[in-house]
Amino acid sequence: MSESEVGIPPVLAAAWGLRERSGKGPRPGLTLERIVAAGVKVAASEGLGAVSMARVASELGVATMSLYRYVRAKDDLLDLMVDAAIGQPPPRQPGEDWRAGLTRFAHTYLALLRGQPWVVRVPIGTPPITPNQIAWMDHGLEIMRDTALAHHERLSAMMTISALTRNWALLTADIDAAARGGGISTEQAMAGYARLLKLLADPVRFPAVGDLIASGALDNPDEPADDDFEFGIARFLDGLEAHMTRRKDG
Repeated sequence: MSESEVGIPPVLAAAWGLRERSGKGPRPGLTLERIVAAGVKVAASEGLGAVSMARVASELGVATMSLYRYVRAKDDLLDLMVDAAIGQPPPRQPGEDWRAGLTRFAHTYLALLRGQPWVVRVPIGTPPITPNQIAWMDHGLEIMRDTALAHHERLSAMMTISALTRNWALLTADIDAAARGGGISTEQAMAGYARLLKLLADPVRFPAVGDLIASGALDNPDEPADDDFEFGIARFLDGLEAHMTRRKDG
């Protein structure tokens, strides 16, 4: 029975190695792996906006139409590129408890997204379904195997941590890009923001923002930006821990 007969989309059949290419005719001197690798190279060096079937074909030195024997559309190519870029998750650390494991998961995933910043620009069309995405999902669920969380709660925890990490990677990338576009550093941009906020935010009209300004919390733009990420992940894990404690207590 073919993948089409069991309802597997062609891009997933290709990702899982169930099919090499679509179409008929003699096999040209291409492989799906080469096409995907060329797409990743273009995205990494020129940005996601530069990726097109024609640009990838040019990178490979072949006709654009030859790519369609392997991938039906650019969206399919992007899905395969993301799966290749994220790769396999790291091995678990001996003696690591669930909290340390999920913290490491978040930091490893953040480093991966920052190393391949174009990945967060690819729209998410489905839940994890390609091989490396499933490997990361399995890795995260395995970390929580011995916890008191139900299976659906472990999945929810994975989705939340992944979303927090992805959003932080995208937010900081946008801020950094805007600062570079203005010819200044991110620290200088944040310092400028703090100055403007003090000038524009009337503490009578915006009392909570006024309290924030008065506290001096915005006066240290050189502090590591990822402190906020650390705070968010830690508080989410606090919530998981409290939830499990309540369950254990009946």
